[in-house]
Amino acid sequence: MRPSLRSTRPALVALLLVALTPLLHALEKQPPATYRARRVALAQKLNSGVAVLFAAEEPLLDFMPYRQDADFYYLTGWNEPGAALLIVADASTAEQPRHYREVLFLPTRNLRMEKYTGIKLDAATPNAAQTAGVEEVLPMTGLPLELNKLISVDRRLASNVWTQPDTPQAKSLVGWTAATLGNGTTPATQDVTSLTMPLRQVKDAGELALLKKAADASIAAQRVMMRSTKPGVTERAIAGKIIAKLMEEGCERPSYASIVGTGINSTTLHYSENSATLADGDIMVVDAAGEYSMYASDITRTVPVNGHFTPRQREIYNVVLGAQRAAAAAFVAGKSTIDDPYHRDPNSLDTVAWNYIHTHGKGLHGEPLSDYWIHGLGHMVGIDVHDPAIYPAVLKPGMVFTIEPGVYIPEEKIGVRIEDVFVVGQDGKLIDLIADLPHTAEDVEAAMQSYK
Repeated sequence: MRPSLRSTRPALVALLLVALTPLLHALEKQPPATYRARRVALAQKLNSGVAVLFAAEEPLLDFMPYRQDADFYYLTGWNEPGAALLIVADASTAEQPRHYREVLFLPTRNLRMEKYTGIKLDAATPNAAQTAGVEEVLPMTGLPLELNKLISVDRRLASNVWTQPDTPQAKSLVGWTAATLGNGTTPATQDVTSLTMPLRQVKDAGELALLKKAADASIAAQRVMMRSTKPGVTERAIAGKIIAKLMEEGCERPSYASIVGTGINSTTLHYSENSATLADGDIMVVDAAGEYSMYASDITRTVPVNGHFTPRQREIYNVVLGAQRAAAAAFVAGKSTIDDPYHRDPNSLDTVAWNYIHTHGKGLHGEPLSDYWIHGLGHMVGIDVHDPAIYPAVLKPGMVFTIEPGVYIPEEKIGVRIEDVFVVGQDGKLIDLIADLPHTAEDVEAAMQSYK
């Protein structure tokens, strides 16, 4: 039974205040200078405006783990709920010139709730700015006051406020600012995610290192899947072992709900019930990976339940693998694009993979296997497993993306998807972060047999 909330004892309050000094961050963060450089880069895109971003709120249910807003984390590395970030860009042409400023606003601590949710930092905490890695920390109550001051000095700024337009916090702030300015004009907000998106697309060395750790942990989990797969085991048991291995390898959570689909379930793209029992002779699609210090991986492997592909399963598998390899071989940095499912872009890797599948193998009625590929070839990967981009996206050095062709034939109960995460190196060549995991049908079978 869950304990009930009780009144806070003075001794406990004192203990909490002392414990605030060595705040522990479970995530592996980059140096503060890295996050500051990102904030400065965003400020340079604000057209002399201001940006306000909000942290994710703490979930109401304690079985829902907290995850920071991706843009907020990218700019701050801050992993506590309820905060806000104000970035003021230089404005030399204003009547009273503004200079770059960054402020992290922290909510008032709830000492009673912290007994259940853990110790938090607020603006009154000694060395709060240094701990948070920002120039200035103020109470959250000061955010509307600071924004009001800025706009009252330069009314043109009311049309140059960048924020997350769909968040309730941003809507409340804009409404309150309009009321306090007293002129009946609501500030015209612009979508700050349109500016953070291109910044996030190109990963720095620190981000690539974290993505490699996420990939390595996910590879280990996929190997556990191969070791555990056999007739009579449930999909849910396989999913549980994958999650356990991800945690053991240092991940804080899966990157997404694990897909473990056997037999007919292998043909459902986002199958997540994971309730069936593995049957001899079936094929199984496992799309599962982890998140390491907020950075995601994304891996799919297709395996035979009994450790041996049937001739037809092997045929389909080899076509899908051939399509993945054809797309990787055709890659040209700065020219190739990803996620063009309608093949309108002559430079898309989707078209390369589709052409391969279209010309290799047939369905039961003689139709091309390309009729059974029903999704795009890939997507960006980063803090979000589907990192933001405008598709089809041109792939440049520092970008990270998946190549994941698939063929899904319900009438044959055969679904095959093979997915790896690739980095575009500074030399323009592709680096497969999932290279250490078996790819060919023969290697998959050998790996599964070696575990038996």
